[in-house]
Amino acid sequence: MLRRVDAEQSVAELMADIGRKARAAAQPLSIAPPDQKTAALLAMADAIDRRSAEILTANKRDMANGLEAGMAASLLDRLKLDDKRIAGISESIRTIAELKDPVGDIIAEWDRPNGLHIERVRTPLGVIGVIYESRPNVTADAGALCLKSGNAVILRGGSDSIHSSNAICEALLEGLEVSGLPKDAIQLVPTTDRAAVGEMLKGLGGNLDVIIPRGGKSLVARVQSEARVPVFAHLEGLCHLYIDASADLAMARKIAVNAKMRRTGVCGSAETLLVDRLIAPSHLVPLLEDLRAAGCEIRGDSAVTELFADAKRATDEDWSTEYLDAIISVKLVDGIGGAIGHINHYSSHHTEAVIAEDLHVVERFFNEIDSAILLHNASTQFADGGEFGMGAEIGIATGKMHARGPVGVEQLTSFKYRVRGNGQTRP
Repeated sequence: MLRRVDAEQSVAELMADIGRKARAAAQPLSIAPPDQKTAALLAMADAIDRRSAEILTANKRDMANGLEAGMAASLLDRLKLDDKRIAGISESIRTIAELKDPVGDIIAEWDRPNGLHIERVRTPLGVIGVIYESRPNVTADAGALCLKSGNAVILRGGSDSIHSSNAICEALLEGLEVSGLPKDAIQLVPTTDRAAVGEMLKGLGGNLDVIIPRGGKSLVARVQSEARVPVFAHLEGLCHLYIDASADLAMARKIAVNAKMRRTGVCGSAETLLVDRLIAPSHLVPLLEDLRAAGCEIRGDSAVTELFADAKRATDEDWSTEYLDAIISVKLVDGIGGAIGHINHYSSHHTEAVIAEDLHVVERFFNEIDSAILLHNASTQFADGGEFGMGAEIGIATGKMHARGPVGVEQLTSFKYRVRGNGQTRP
């Protein structure tokens, strides 16, 4: 017992020191000129490219450990890096470097009758903690986005990706050093001990301003339950695709396969397909044949299984399951009203899409569904900060406070008011 207490105290001391260093780095970073941050990001991207062989070697070690531990295929896909994905990481950093610097941006300004001029101005949040699993690219995305928005960041990756994340972080630190920015602006927690997460949830002695969890339901639930600082929650992606009676069949078939099968392990993958009952005779079988041909397992309600013999009967659990696999649940609904009712009941408020030519249907879909991202005639796989022109994202926030949808550089800022006068006093 004493040894366990000593270990926990050691982790507590480690994390407290990380918090203090991050707070010290946050102040100079918050006022760093845009050109200096851009130079750091470009140097980071160059270092990623230069160190690609080292990163791949580290990733192979993580992949081998994952295979030995029996990690699910969807998680292995998230963990895996190759030349193309590493090139994507460096390109994402370069894209972030080219974005407009949000710090100091005047969001709104107005004059009062007494002559006061008021400005609402973007400011960094301060110190951000990011807790994530499996995806080593989050190390680069989170580090780069926080730097661009003037925030210090503490990264706590999963034990399954520790070697990959460490190799990537070394490249990020090289960029900080080259540009002369504080080396503690980006810190990767060097231990896989779960006690480190607990210390972050406590707030590191007031040195942590926001926590962003990116991982499975259990991780997000723990963070939301235990955190003593604000949380930008990235909940599961229980995404829906609705095919309306007015949909173009060729478009619907193309989008359905892409939404489900482009990458099944991402949070923007469609998990439930809803089809207007009126077009089931003409649309359902072609849609499901395409999905089956792409290697997708179909789980349908009783009406679907009657029309498509290869579909397995869906259970109640299927409608609330994020498969992250080549499986989709399918249901016939009574038009847009039925689709809205099903989505609002089961959705995780992440991403939903409608395929329709009837603009009245589209407006109802947009107005009556309360999810972070809604798409018309496009694949749910576009639920991604890079595809939104943000360069990258730390996650898709599914809550309603402050940040919602892709969390990019603007979402990592708060604001303050600047009030300019010329001697006014209040009567």
